[in-house]
Amino acid sequence: MNIILVEEQEIHGGRVVLDDRRAVHIHKVLRATVGDRVRVGLVNGPMGSGTLTSVVTGRPPRVELTVELSEHPADRPEIDIILALPRPIMLRRILSQVAALGIGTLFVIQANRVEKSFWDSSLVEEHEYLEHLRHGLEQAVDTRLPHVRIFKKFKPFAEDFLPQVKGDYRFRILAHPYGTSTLAGYLEPGPGRILLAVGPEGGWVDFEVERFAAQGFRCCSIGERILKVDTAVVALHARISAIRELLGQSAK
Repeated sequence: MNIILVEEQEIHGGRVVLDDRRAVHIHKVLRATVGDRVRVGLVNGPMGSGTLTSVVTGRPPRVELTVELSEHPADRPEIDIILALPRPIMLRRILSQVAALGIGTLFVIQANRVEKSFWDSSLVEEHEYLEHLRHGLEQAVDTRLPHVRIFKKFKPFAEDFLPQVKGDYRFRILAHPYGTSTLAGYLEPGPGRILLAVGPEGGWVDFEVERFAAQGFRCCSIGERILKVDTAVVALHARISAIRELLGQSAK
């Protein structure tokens, strides 16, 4: 936890009182004492610092901070991700990873090779997935929570929703191990949002590939090796970010 995230309703007169895992981290891990300063951020708001004014030991400990928040968060990340719902243990990792890497919106969707039982997981409920997104922000020192949108049926998502939003994206990428394009060959210099679609463990079926192609998605591969979904998400995000940074430098 590299930043202590707080909600607006927790701040009263510039002070915050904590008695949960954040207090445990400040007391046990940071070993902060009265007068010490820690990194603090308001969820979806500015960042700054908090000065420890009180520590009451116990189980859990209770700490009080005076907070000063004046640093604006980074701009909204340019990458959004479409994710075919993975198994819950993998989704838990992906949620924290994408928040740490930085994305704008995560669209979680059904696909042919997604087991229907995965939708029974509590992780698709807002109160559950927000916790894991916060963990990612705490790691990365950010306050901007990714938006999450859930689509439990593929055809309405691909045929009704995507046509409404595809114009928001300059680049639309369908990750596929047998794709004929490369990310470096598709991405170009200049601004523009990116929509990346990552399939389930068994991959996209032909019908799904066709529906994405109809909405202007380019089928791209990052190599011959077939990766697990959580590894693929991180690898694709890193590769796209590196290419965009390089293209940005070359365009100057």
